[in-house]
Amino acid sequence: MKPVNTTKAPAAVGPYSQAAMKNGILFVSGQLGIDPNTGYLAGTFQEQALLVFQNIQSILEAADMSFKNIVKTSVFLTDMSKFTEMNNIYKNYFEEPFPAREAIQVAALPKGGDIEISVIAMQ
Repeated sequence: MKPVNTTKAPAAVGPYSQAAMKNGILFVSGQLGIDPNTGYLAGTFQEQALLVFQNIQSILEAADMSFKNIVKTSVFLTDMSKFTEMNNIYKNYFEEPFPAREAIQVAALPKGGDIEISVIAMQ
C-alpha cells in the first residue's frame, strides 16, 4: 500500500492517510468541508459540499487521477433534507456512466461537519 497525500487538501485528523493506493485502486478517506488553507470547516452546507469536492479533486490529482476514475462514492449527511442540494452539487462533478453510490444520514460527523464523502477510484 502506498499513501497518497497532498497539502491541497486538509491533513488527516487521526491515524490515517488522506488516501491509499493498492494495485491501481485509490481509496480516498472521508473528506469534510474543511478549507485546507485555514483548517476551518466552512459555514454553510453548500460551502462545505463544494470544499468536499475540491478536497477530493486535489487528492485525485495527487494520484494522477480525476473524477472520471471514481467507481464508488459514499455520502454521509447529518440531515437527509439536504439530499437534493447535495445531488445538485454532486452532478456537476460526474458524468455518465455514474459511479455507484450510497447516501446515508448519520447522527454526527467529525468537527461538526454537515457532509462527508469518501470515494474509490481506479486507474
